[in-house]
Amino acid sequence: MEPKTLEVLEFNKIKALIKKEVISNLAERKVEQLKPATDFETVVFQIDEVDEISQIYNQQRLPSLSGLTEIKPYIKRSQIGGTLNVQELNSIKQLIQVQNQFKTFYSQLVEEDEGINYPILDERMTRLPVLSALYQSIHQKCDQYDLYDNASHELQAIRSRISKTTQKVKAQLDRIVKSTGNQKKLSDTIVTVRNERNVIPVKAEYRQDFNGIVHDQSASGQTLYIEPSSVVELNNQISRYRSEEATERNRILAELTGEVAEHADACLVSEDIMGHLDFLIAKARYASQIKATKPSFTEHRSVYLPKAFHPLLDLETVVANTIEFEEDIQTVIITGPNTGGKTVTLKTLGLIILMAQSGLLIPTLDGSQLGVFENVFCDIGDEQSIEQSLSTFSSHMKTIVNILDHANARSLILFDELGAGTDPSEGAALAMSILDYVKDIGALVMASTHYPELKAYSYNRAGVMNASVEFDVDTLSPTYKLLMGVPGRSNAFEISKRLGLDLKIINHAKSMVGQDEQEINEMIASLERNAKRVDDQKIELDRLVREAQTLHDDLTDAYQKYQNFENRLMDEAKDKANQKVKAATQEADEILKDLRQMRDQKGAEVKEHELIDKKKQLDDQYEAKSIKQNVKKQKWDKIRAGDEVKVLSYGQKGEVLEVLDDTEAVVQMGIIKMKLPIEDLEKKEKAKTVQSKVVTRTNRSSVKMELDLRGYRYDEAMVELDQYLDQAVLSNYEEVYIIHGKGTGALQKGVQKHLKQHKNIADFRMGLPGEGGFGVTVAKIK
Repeated sequence: MEPKTLEVLEFNKIKALIKKEVISNLAERKVEQLKPATDFETVVFQIDEVDEISQIYNQQRLPSLSGLTEIKPYIKRSQIGGTLNVQELNSIKQLIQVQNQFKTFYSQLVEEDEGINYPILDERMTRLPVLSALYQSIHQKCDQYDLYDNASHELQAIRSRISKTTQKVKAQLDRIVKSTGNQKKLSDTIVTVRNERNVIPVKAEYRQDFNGIVHDQSASGQTLYIEPSSVVELNNQISRYRSEEATERNRILAELTGEVAEHADACLVSEDIMGHLDFLIAKARYASQIKATKPSFTEHRSVYLPKAFHPLLDLETVVANTIEFEEDIQTVIITGPNTGGKTVTLKTLGLIILMAQSGLLIPTLDGSQLGVFENVFCDIGDEQSIEQSLSTFSSHMKTIVNILDHANARSLILFDELGAGTDPSEGAALAMSILDYVKDIGALVMASTHYPELKAYSYNRAGVMNASVEFDVDTLSPTYKLLMGVPGRSNAFEISKRLGLDLKIINHAKSMVGQDEQEINEMIASLERNAKRVDDQKIELDRLVREAQTLHDDLTDAYQKYQNFENRLMDEAKDKANQKVKAATQEADEILKDLRQMRDQKGAEVKEHELIDKKKQLDDQYEAKSIKQNVKKQKWDKIRAGDEVKVLSYGQKGEVLEVLDDTEAVVQMGIIKMKLPIEDLEKKEKAKTVQSKVVTRTNRSSVKMELDLRGYRYDEAMVELDQYLDQAVLSNYEEVYIIHGKGTGALQKGVQKHLKQHKNIADFRMGLPGEGGFGVTVAKIK
């Protein structure tokens, strides 16, 4: 792309806004290097990867990348034998920590939603190296500023000796400064440090009273910092210990640096991926701020931007316009009044294309479509140059000459006020000639103009479309709305009338205007009304088509999953059936074998009960059918509370306790109370009741509203859960509490996965703080 184009269209301002959103200097550098790509595959890949991150950013809370910074110089130094300091090692540790946090976040995201699909991000997460060992080595030996005392046994011993000796020195010096006889001889009763030696502040006139070494003096010379002779040897010991400490410290740092060098390539891969993720997240944050959307790209030249707006204008007041080059349109000419929005429209189109080809989501409604342009050229703004003695016209013409020299069929050209700055007739002719030339080249062109001659230009040439910016005659101000396919019309008479010009003057002026021109203005006014209506309808139609396509894709995907699930169930059923048949065959063989043995051993004297026992073993091979039956209702009497009914699906009698609505009733069948559909109940004549003695039963067992699975193994817990849910359904419970505890979370996930697939469970949720919190799942029964 031309550097001048990036400057004129203010692409650098977009980069500055994105730069504010980055965390690391790695991403900051990537933003600085950001520029539009021109290769189709690259452009599509860039927009896809930022769209993936934007989807996650808009739906999830991303982990922080705070602390992420460039480590490449440290890695290179470790490879050539240098020694890294604690701060540099901590930068590497921070990178590993940020990487691990993001990788864990992504793994949980994928685990929670099995249908999720982020192929580009998934490939990057797969490439992230495992650096946990290096992280632990640095973490266990380095704090924020220095090595831990226990980084090695030797370092711990040395620092212990330094601490003990220092305490001895301070104890001796404390006795000196706190001595009553020395109070007047000291500037202050404190022990301080000079040249890494413990000293006391002595007034200069009492120097002879203290034997020792003078290490420093105050600015006025009134105070001397003296190391008394009694602690010189102890301070010497401390110095020797500190030298040993430095040696051991350098050894540990060299050891850690060696580990870094061993993982150098992996660290650089991690830096590259995490820096790029920071860059993408910054793009996503900016896209969210301007409510940007993902464009689709086509191999052929295409521009369709529904309700596009300039991202650098005030988002609360900016007017959005649909900008479109129809399939057979190559040139769009915009006419209209000054300050009506023509220049903003040109800049909006150019900037959006630069953003899209730089991998940025664009400020339009969903459904935008673009081709990929090799270059965007623009002649926008007054570039009059005093230094070069160029007029406005000459300056524009110099820019246009450069554009015509470099443009081709894959270019987009933006002309603002084409041909302006010279004689109107010559300017209009020159403008039409330039438009003809770039049309022959094959470039897409959008040009703004004041010349009325260019309104008729599109009607004389194929592939050219008029457009205009709307002007509100009532308020005498532009609306900044773009009307595609409609040329601008003159509003001079209407404006004059609104401003109070005498009607006689206006009518006389109209009489001097040809009838053809008046008819053209009326036609343009009609076109304006139709264009606005069609534009709104097209956007709505595009939305409906996208929704229909999304619904179609979802249904296709769901149907495919259903077919796969059905095939899997059939295969499983066949396998189970085959296993049953095989087992039954083996059992029958065993029974026949026993019968033969009985016949051989007892001859014909095989007793009847023995044959019955063997027959029962064969009968036991049959699977029991469900107690529910498929019986059609014969009678359609109205069901009321207290009625005796037959429950058709179970073939049992019951009594209606309560009619919930026109579709359901609560029925008591023996000790079982169930909620059943009305269509499953058939009214019976109520039998006469015979008084009988009531026997009260005590200690009858009941189903609790909670199930405690803590301590169960996974398989045992699922069996127990199934049995409990069946009992809860028969007990007509609406909600039950499954206690699984917190632990590792495995049992919790298993329970919730099982509930999600259970036919009698309508919904479930985590327990409230008063219900047990994350250790309890509350299930709602259908």
